[in-house]
Amino acid sequence: MPPAEAEPSQRPRPDSLDPQEIGFTPRPPVPWLAPLLLLSTGLRTLLASLFGAYLDKRELQNSLPGDVHRHEGTNGELWFDYIADLGDGFPATYSMAYLLVQPELQLDGHRLPRGEIVVMGGDQVYPTASKSAYEDRCKGPYRAAQPEPPADGPQPTLYAVPGNHDWYDGLTAFLRLFARRRDATIGGWRTEQSRSYFAVELPSHWWLFGLDEQFGTYLDDPQLTYFEKAAERLGPEDRVIIAVPQPSWVKAVHEPKAYDSVDYFIRTVIAPTGAQVRLLVSGDLHHYARYSGADRQLITCGGGGAYLYPTHKLPEQITVPPRDTIVRKASRNRDYELAGRYPEPARSRRYSWGIFGRLPLRNPGFTTLLGGLHTLLLLTMAGVATQRVGGTEQRLFSIPLAMVVLLTLVAAVLFAKPPSASGSRHSRHWLLGLTHGLAHIGLAAGGTWAWLQLDLVRWPWPLPVVAAVVLYGPVLGLFASQVTAAYLLVAGAFDVNLNELFAGQGIEDAKSFLRLHIATDGSLTVYPVALDRIGRRWQANPDAAPECPWIEPVTPLQPRLAEPPFTLR
Repeated sequence: MPPAEAEPSQRPRPDSLDPQEIGFTPRPPVPWLAPLLLLSTGLRTLLASLFGAYLDKRELQNSLPGDVHRHEGTNGELWFDYIADLGDGFPATYSMAYLLVQPELQLDGHRLPRGEIVVMGGDQVYPTASKSAYEDRCKGPYRAAQPEPPADGPQPTLYAVPGNHDWYDGLTAFLRLFARRRDATIGGWRTEQSRSYFAVELPSHWWLFGLDEQFGTYLDDPQLTYFEKAAERLGPEDRVIIAVPQPSWVKAVHEPKAYDSVDYFIRTVIAPTGAQVRLLVSGDLHHYARYSGADRQLITCGGGGAYLYPTHKLPEQITVPPRDTIVRKASRNRDYELAGRYPEPARSRRYSWGIFGRLPLRNPGFTTLLGGLHTLLLLTMAGVATQRVGGTEQRLFSIPLAMVVLLTLVAAVLFAKPPSASGSRHSRHWLLGLTHGLAHIGLAAGGTWAWLQLDLVRWPWPLPVVAAVVLYGPVLGLFASQVTAAYLLVAGAFDVNLNELFAGQGIEDAKSFLRLHIATDGSLTVYPVALDRIGRRWQANPDAAPECPWIEPVTPLQPRLAEPPFTLR
């Protein structure tokens, strides 16, 4: 009788943070204003908006299993987590993953056991979706945080909603990671969904629906059919949590049609059953904000790892569906008050002023681009200023200067992203963009005057050009970055380029996620967990139990509650 084949030995825990040992490469935060990244992301966004319907794989998902999932919890109660916008730099992403997997968190006198479910609310990878990007920015850090199922409880389950960054490859990498049947695990979590959307029955007549809006455009027919079938199990005693890719209730303040898809879903799928939608939750905006209504809470919680987005410009009150919606059969308008946010408005404002130091530090490529632009402006302006020929020749020589000045103005206006529609709000984009461009032209004129006072301009050609590139460009690049920083600070006060004001800083601190608890009495309590400062120094943990994190912070993390917990019944 041949000897039994030996089982493969378990891979040992890593002794260091070497990528060969941990199986992925820890990535730094995305430099969002890097020129090549701006170009590639812009092109991908344009292609996705132009051809997204042709690349839409949701129609094909009708051939995949349409299971409705069920989690009964433990002894009639269930703890679960919601985290979104997580696939950015390793320090922030892993800090949040590390907190998620702790056996319990003791926060402000509340004991919060580890969740049995984790819901990822969108943008699990940045800047664009690919196999390697998911491995380094999402799957790898989460596998390192929980390499094996916990020994003291059930294996947790992971569900995911795709965000716009997950969609940039047509959802290919997302489906391979979260909806595959073979090896359906990510570290110690198992994945159960087979599509880019899901319905989960929870204890005590609670339900969780995760929607895939594909850039907020519409809900496809197979998806609606799937949820209509799931909704057949709903009744007046049921309560529903809906996870969506973006906080359309906030975006509807300026774009009334942004909430149309969510309103249509609630109106046509949920409302006929008599069930109540008690909670809408989303990521996309990288902060925590809660709007409270008479019978529903609207929560944005996109603090899973991506750069911080401000809270001090949030509207104090919103109405959804918006009163100026053009949908004829919209639901009745409901008013909501801003009840909680993190970080606090004062702290958010202070972060705004950090743009002056962080912009050149976090985005050296952008500063280099500005330096190149100003070097080009110098060469054309200096050429015109030192020309000693007749009028016709001077006019001909000034044509390149006119082109460069026009290019500067056009680039500044495009940077301000003026909407195509008309109106007072949209005119501010044009005015601020033109002002930004004129400020750079003024800086270039002053820099040219100062340059012409130096003896360098009298050197034999091409030495003045070389000196301009080597000396003038880097110096004016730094000055120009401060002009752009000042523009972003002022424009942000008018809700223009507010995203760029904070994306350009890449603030990694002030992260958040939700821990939710369904009690035996049927109540749902939401605990908004905040982390003021992420971990920045890490060390391997080779001698711990198999299910413990591979990597530990050198300095313990200090989470707290972003606001007191609140309960829905």
